[in-house]
Amino acid sequence: MSKGTENEASETTKPKKPERQYYFPAQIVESFITKGKESLQTTYMAQFILSVLAGAFIAFGALGSVLLTMEVDSQGVMNLLAGVGFTIGYAMVFLSGSILFTEVNILLPSYIMQSKYWISKKLLYFWLICYIGNFLGALFVGFLLNFSGSLHGEFYDHLLTFMEKKMEFTHRGTWGWFQVLFSGILANWLIGAAAVLATAARDVVGKILGIMLPVIIFEAGNFQHAVANMGYFSISVLEGFDISWYKFILLNLFPATIGNLIGGAILVSLLLSYAYKEQIDEGVLKEEEEAIDEIEHKDQQGQHS
Repeated sequence: MSKGTENEASETTKPKKPERQYYFPAQIVESFITKGKESLQTTYMAQFILSVLAGAFIAFGALGSVLLTMEVDSQGVMNLLAGVGFTIGYAMVFLSGSILFTEVNILLPSYIMQSKYWISKKLLYFWLICYIGNFLGALFVGFLLNFSGSLHGEFYDHLLTFMEKKMEFTHRGTWGWFQVLFSGILANWLIGAAAVLATAARDVVGKILGIMLPVIIFEAGNFQHAVANMGYFSISVLEGFDISWYKFILLNLFPATIGNLIGGAILVSLLLSYAYKEQIDEGVLKEEEEAIDEIEHKDQQGQHS
């Protein structure tokens, strides 16, 4: 056997290194840019449908967090199970490609930053469609659950404890409003971390585990997540709880939304995008610039027509 043949044989028998099971941070940012571009380029109807689905899935996550913690006395175990229950909803969102407002807060800023802060009416419409769609999806699940009669008094008694925790800030006046805002920053910082970990993982199990870890902390800490609160409120809205639409929207949902924007956009998306901007694949940026030119061209055609 020749020396060359021996070398070839040794190379074929040498065990191969296992493939890396996660993506590097720069690759995660690239994925955010690509997903933000793809979401923005879908039709308004597709955006609305995917947003409604995301709101419904998060409502199911809220449902799961209540169901899994019924008759659990230990606060620590209850927090853990509530986080596991909510993970179900987030996993359905991430794996189905649905559009969640708090995830959009992470994807679009990465896209905007690499687009030299390019913002159009199309982007603002997308944000609004996503928010409204999420709320309608959550309300739809809430109405179906109520009409189905599947849930009984014990469930709603336990749900009331969740709603009281979410709404406790409304009794603290102006400072309570700002506390919801700060809590919203923490909430979407954690959900942003969940998006990072889910994107980093290359298999379904890794993605679900990546989602679960920050979500457990978010749920245990009673942090204010706008769409999660929509889910709880939607399930309880027909049950005669002493929570008005006015209190929920103006004193809870509105400041939580602002906080979610800050937490996801600045503390996750923009910081990562800036930190890894030198490592982002030039091909991704070139494709994005071409996509931006195409969208701008279509917008200009629409204005002239």
